[in-house]
Amino acid sequence: MSTTQQQDNSTDRTLKAKHRALWASGDYPAVAAELIPALGPELVTAAGIRPGQLVLDVAAGSGNAAIPAAAVGATVTASDLTPELFDAGRRIAADRRVELEWVEADAEALPFADNGFDVVMSCLGAMFAPHHQATADELVRVCRPGGTIAMINWTPQGFIGQLFATMKPYAAPLPPGAQPAPLWGTEDHVRELFGDNVVDLTFRRQTIRIDQSPSPIEFREYWKRNYGPTIAVYAFNQDRPEQVANLDRDFLAFLETWDQSTDPGRTSYDAEYLLVTATKPA
Repeated sequence: MSTTQQQDNSTDRTLKAKHRALWASGDYPAVAAELIPALGPELVTAAGIRPGQLVLDVAAGSGNAAIPAAAVGATVTASDLTPELFDAGRRIAADRRVELEWVEADAEALPFADNGFDVVMSCLGAMFAPHHQATADELVRVCRPGGTIAMINWTPQGFIGQLFATMKPYAAPLPPGAQPAPLWGTEDHVRELFGDNVVDLTFRRQTIRIDQSPSPIEFREYWKRNYGPTIAVYAFNQDRPEQVANLDRDFLAFLETWDQSTDPGRTSYDAEYLLVTATKPA
């Protein structure tokens, strides 16, 4: 192996370690359960998952989609770069009396054989892997010919995409070659990534309403406590109090602007996402 290859491998391992730590921070299982519980079952329905199918959930987190897939009778493997999320997933699965396999795995280099699954899906997970083409190629590779690929991804224009845009001026720069996650929420980008490797590629833009927090300022603090990417941005600025204050100000202004509720003591946000389905050619 050349020195350059060794350096590239070392850089990639460092990047993946940071990603794992990011999603292990805070409480993503709470975010998934409290803010977006309906998206997992919706993806299962959109993918047409049936009893007996072999299903892989890529970047499954705590199983927001994997557990509903198992509940309909599929044989499910939930994979994620951050196995710290699996404990919560196992508890949820046990409460719902379903069984599935949990496997630590990098979405850009999945440890599964070619053509091994009837359905390969990802609910707001694979979109956060830094190298989009590698991720798309892996989703296709492990899907069987004639099988289904299905994803839910936040759009750049929607609430979560704009949350990331608000944090971007305060965030660490992306490493060379890495791409911003919300690009997965644009039809042209997804079309380019999958290319001729899929057929019947369909897109549907939809929204989910998030209305669990009583005020914008309390909702800001919720993100700061629970959501890994937000925690990482604040950690990046922890030695710069003025930047933290500016981020707090901009974050609150963003939440106030996007709040659609007119009722005192309530907030309401419509978060847009892109539902993607495709078929691997037989």
